[in-house]
This record gives sequence, structure tokens and C-alpha cells, in this order.
Amino acid sequence: MTTVYFVRHSESDNSVRDDATRPLTERGMLNRWIVAEYLADKGVDAVVSSPYKRSVDTVAELAEKNGLTIEKIYDLRERKPDSVWLSDDEFAELVKRQWDDFDYLRSDGECLREVQNRNISAVNNVLKRYAGKTVVVGTHGTALSTIINYYEPEYGYEDFWAMIKLTPWIVKMQFDGEKLCDIEKIDVLAMYKPN
Repeated sequence: MTTVYFVRHSESDNSVRDDATRPLTERGMLNRWIVAEYLADKGVDAVVSSPYKRSVDTVAELAEKNGLTIEKIYDLRERKPDSVWLSDDEFAELVKRQWDDFDYLRSDGECLREVQNRNISAVNNVLKRYAGKTVVVGTHGTALSTIINYYEPEYGYEDFWAMIKLTPWIVKMQFDGEKLCDIEKIDVLAMYKPN
């Protein structure tokens, strides 16, 4: 059995428009301890991540505490929505259309099917390389949602919006080879809320 903890990045600074270099906010940096704390006793063997800064930074504290190097995998990156920065309303419209039609493209971005295909291919490679191990994968909201949808086709638009403010967020999946055996969605923010 291979266990994979998908970690959706902590709160990021949306004023930075470059997707690859968008950093975490101050709050996002502080909340990285939640990820490290929750996964501290899980016997993590490897940490891989989208190469995007916000995902790498979210799992960095965990990797450091476990003496592990973060392997960056380009195909785990987030969806490219469009080369033009979208307003909140335009983004919400794009999200709805893409969840209604996985092949919908606004202009030069990626459709959800492309995002799902490359992420699942990357996940399958991770499952082969780390068979029988426990792996942490630093990821993003849309990327992770398409991964969940691959295994749970009923996971869709409403589920995506329900998790959009959960940063960080963890999904535990257990696999026998490439076959998903169990999935658990973990609201770590709720678990570690200060009293």
C-alpha cells in the first residue's frame, strides 16, 4: 500500500500575478507549521511538489524537519487559466464553464482535462517510484480538484468552491499500485484553530 498526502498550498499572495513565483502571504508562511505538525508522525519517506513557489514553500518546513529534499515535478503545476489576468467575476465564470465542460478553453489557458491528464500521469509516476512508501505531494486547488475528480467523478464544481478558502488543505489517498483504495479529506485548519 502506498500512502500519498496531497497538500494544497497555504494562503498565497494573489496580488502577485506570476503563477510560478507567487509567494505565500505572511499568514500563509505562518500556517506552514500546521502541515508539518499534522504530518510529523506519518512516517513520510519523500516530499515532491509542483515547482511553483507557494507549493514548495508550504511543504518546506515538513521536508526540513524530516531531513528530506523536495523533488519538484513540473507536471504537478497548477492550471494555466489564461495569459490575461482575470477579474474575480471572469475567473468565477471560467471555473464554472470548465467544470461544466472539462475541454473548455477561454483562450490560451489549459482546460481541466489537460490539467487532470498531466497531474494523473505525474501521480502514477510517483506511485511507481515510491511504491509501498508514504509520500507528500505539494499541490494546488484546481490541480488537486482534478486529481480527486479522476478517482471520484462526482467531485465537481460545488466541491471545488467549498474547498477554495481551505489553505492549507490535505487529502490522504491510499493506493494498491495505481488503484485508489481509500480517500480522506482533512481540514487541517479546523484541527489546529487556536482556542
